[in-house]
Amino acid sequence: MHLDVQELRNFYYRSTLGRAVQTTVRAEIAEVWPEAKGQTVLGFGFAVPFLRPYLADARRVIALMPGPQGVIAWPQKMPNISVLCEETLWPIETGHVDKLLVMHGLEASERPADLLDECWRVLGPGGSALFVVPNRAGLWSRSDRTPFGSGRPYSQTQLETLLKSHSFLPERHLTTLYQPPSTRRFWRKTAGMWERLGGKLSVIAAGGVLMVEATKRVQAPRGPGLRATVRKPLSVLSPKPKPVGQI
Repeated sequence: MHLDVQELRNFYYRSTLGRAVQTTVRAEIAEVWPEAKGQTVLGFGFAVPFLRPYLADARRVIALMPGPQGVIAWPQKMPNISVLCEETLWPIETGHVDKLLVMHGLEASERPADLLDECWRVLGPGGSALFVVPNRAGLWSRSDRTPFGSGRPYSQTQLETLLKSHSFLPERHLTTLYQPPSTRRFWRKTAGMWERLGGKLSVIAAGGVLMVEATKRVQAPRGPGLRATVRKPLSVLSPKPKPVGQI
């Protein structure tokens, strides 16, 4: 079930905890996608807090927001690039997206299989999709104070298995948000320390958010196909003797 877009906006732009999530998750996304010069970047769900770094250099940035969630105009004081759409029917041409960020989308969907099929359709050859979901083993999926406590959390194995079943090839995974989902002053002041130590403590304290980067896997054509029909394509370039009497 999708959260209301106003709840998401209030969390990310009007709360201390939400701004901390922006900073932390955006830094991890930048590790995966340091730039997108001349590329088409698409966000689905509520990805706008993490698309801003690509506005300057990307050829095009589009933010799709599903109908059950609602839509807000974004970015402020600039031409709007956010679009309200059907969850599994996007107004995007097939194979035209270079980078796809799915944030607060997959875990909230009632039709995750159809959603992944649409993700696969719009992603272009050599494109990269980044799926960000609540980590089943983390604290954030157990807290109602944040959007990560809503919807279906995943483990790394569950998410990668799901992606593989829809012709995606997982390339790498990351976890982040090791800081507790608390607004108390102590946790806010020490948030940076927990994030720096998070990788070393991941076995004990799992990150609240799981991120998996995947590429589009295209199946090789099966059957005899062209090989049975044209066994030696270059033979047409070889001279052939003509029968006597013919010119």
